[in-house]
Amino acid sequence: MKDSDKQKLSSKVPQKMKMFEFRIDMRRMMMWFLVLLIMVPFLVSLWGGGDKNQEIPLSQVIADIKDEKVEKVEVVGTTLNVVYFDREEAVKSRIEDGQSLVKILQDADVDVSKVEIEVADQSLSRIWGEILVTVLPLVLLVVILLFFLRQARGAQDGILGFGRSRAKLFIKGKQNVRFADVGGMDEAKKELEEIVDFLKHPKKYTAMGARTPKGALLVGPSGTGKTLLARAVAGEANAPFYSMAGSEFMEMLVGVGASRVRDLFETAKKNAPSIIFIDEIDAIGRIRGHGSMGGHDEREQTLNQILVEMDGFTANDNVVVLAATNRGDLLDPALTRPGRFDRRVQISLPDIEERKRVLKIHSRNKPLEAGVSWERMAKRTVGFSGADLENMLNEAAIQAARNEKKIITWEDLEEAATKVKLGPSRKRLQDDYERKMTAYHEAGHALVAHMLPHADPVHRVSIVSRGRALGFTMTPPEQDKYQQTKSELLDDMAVMMGGREAEELVFGELTAGASSDIERATVIARAMVVDFGMSRLGPVYMGPQYETTEYGRAMFEPSQVSQKVAADVDEEIGRFVAEAQRLAREVLKKNRKVLDRVGRELEKQETLDGDDFAKLVGVPKVRVERKGDKVTK
Repeated sequence: MKDSDKQKLSSKVPQKMKMFEFRIDMRRMMMWFLVLLIMVPFLVSLWGGGDKNQEIPLSQVIADIKDEKVEKVEVVGTTLNVVYFDREEAVKSRIEDGQSLVKILQDADVDVSKVEIEVADQSLSRIWGEILVTVLPLVLLVVILLFFLRQARGAQDGILGFGRSRAKLFIKGKQNVRFADVGGMDEAKKELEEIVDFLKHPKKYTAMGARTPKGALLVGPSGTGKTLLARAVAGEANAPFYSMAGSEFMEMLVGVGASRVRDLFETAKKNAPSIIFIDEIDAIGRIRGHGSMGGHDEREQTLNQILVEMDGFTANDNVVVLAATNRGDLLDPALTRPGRFDRRVQISLPDIEERKRVLKIHSRNKPLEAGVSWERMAKRTVGFSGADLENMLNEAAIQAARNEKKIITWEDLEEAATKVKLGPSRKRLQDDYERKMTAYHEAGHALVAHMLPHADPVHRVSIVSRGRALGFTMTPPEQDKYQQTKSELLDDMAVMMGGREAEELVFGELTAGASSDIERATVIARAMVVDFGMSRLGPVYMGPQYETTEYGRAMFEPSQVSQKVAADVDEEIGRFVAEAQRLAREVLKKNRKVLDRVGRELEKQETLDGDDFAKLVGVPKVRVERKGDKVTK
């Protein structure tokens, strides 16, 4: 981009802001001008009111001149400033307009030579007074008229401005986020770095016959850093960057969305090479015709305009479109095809190495305790997104400041990680019976997880209430998992049923506290039968059906199975849950003494870390190597 283009662009950017500031200044000037017009007569009256106590009648002045008490009389229009020999301040008096003081004194048989008379020349001040009296009302009228005309023009611009794009423009130097500030996501950054490099050095690619990618779609769960990556592109690219949310295209008026799309692309083309970023594009890019109520659909018209602008009849060189969404499955196939969004960048939750880098980036300005292991914290935070990690460090800093600490300790980080996932701790008034039952419930979860070879190890178990739960047992995996075996799923279900089985084994009663455990176990069992093909029904998919027609519409149909197959599915789900329940009961019966020991200690301590729990159990965790069938202790 040339320097002259940059100067033109920079001059355009603050233009609207300057007009807005000028409009505000005009309003302020008008307000102060009206206040001044109101206050001036009042101040003048106060000024004159202070002199009325010193004003004397003209007859008194004539008598004092006869008695030779007056030294000098200054005539200012119809006002007389009378100076006495025995007074320091002048006294005011008045004569009629058009009368002469000398003539009045002569008619009163007063010797004019006994007093000094000065007549002030008021010709210039009188002229200015007449000008002000004549011109000031006209000026005031013109100013008020201009003010109302400007207001009417602003209202008109507001009505006609519905069709203008509301994209935020970022120029080089205005965005301080770089790719170095994004932890992990190396593949995603590489894809976007190529686009940025293409805009900076287009000749290198055109020499090889390559064309500019039309767009890149960032797809991933919430909090994984899609918008942060776009901000990094804005910081790295030596080109204008227009950012706009998908919902900002839509208004009540028909045709506004399409008009804003046209205005946005027209502005970007004028300043090419440039980048357009549309956040949450699923707000306008959903599948056309699916779920439509009929009639004219404003959202579909907006989407059609985006399709035309990205790959229509008119060439659209050197304008790259970035878009972000966490629902890529809902986007229209015409939008995601090559030629519009050439690259689909999948952004997933960070792995252990990426979590370490994210933690280091967000802890730069935080005083941490010496010896804090990011390796340990990265293993502790499996399943955390980048936003979760940033929030965790922020919560740890807040907690340390609340406790009047100078540094952030490991305990603060641990509490913050638990708070981010489970919510803040809450004090509940429980009687001894409920407290004991909660302790045995959580002890049942933890003991089954410790004893089963395919379950994840216990990190923390507690009876401190968080959210809606009266207690919790945390069993994060020791490493990132992208697949789960049938044995691991069955053991996970057994861990979920361990709390309920502990209640029945110790108290002979069942409570409603296991409802969420039962729900989660049932969900896993249904997935094993319907989705994963791990039941006796075989590898048959019986879930919802997705179909793509010739028009590109993804149609959704519920699972179409017979009543007999549906009954078989329910039977298999019940069999899996019953198997998990039996496995948990066997573990708890075999280790009843250990269960009592852990339950009593939980009643006293309320929270046990993984190491303290392992010491209470007295048996090391049984582990299974995922690469084989060998069981190691």
